[in-house]
Amino acid sequence: MAGVRFNRQVPIGPYIADFAARSEKLIVEVDGGQHDERAAYDEARTRYLETRGWRVLRFWNNDVMGNLEGVVATIERALAESPSPRSPPACGRGSAGGNRNP
Repeated sequence: MAGVRFNRQVPIGPYIADFAARSEKLIVEVDGGQHDERAAYDEARTRYLETRGWRVLRFWNNDVMGNLEGVVATIERALAESPSPRSPPACGRGSAGGNRNP
């Protein structure tokens, strides 16, 4: 999707992410009805993942099945909002004019 590779069933710490784009540190979770009863567990899991730099998107199964275009659009927006990689630091010290001799 958008040139980004997602892997299924990716272990991250003590958890297994449904889908993860490692390069973007983006996790997509697809939840069934059982997650309605496990909201506190899911919140703790999401906090754990976010403290390790991951962003987590959650969708209900019925959203994926009934509104796939909307789900894909949401994921694409999240990928577009992804922070760009930082430029590597410049080599050496001092100004662009080079080192000064004392």
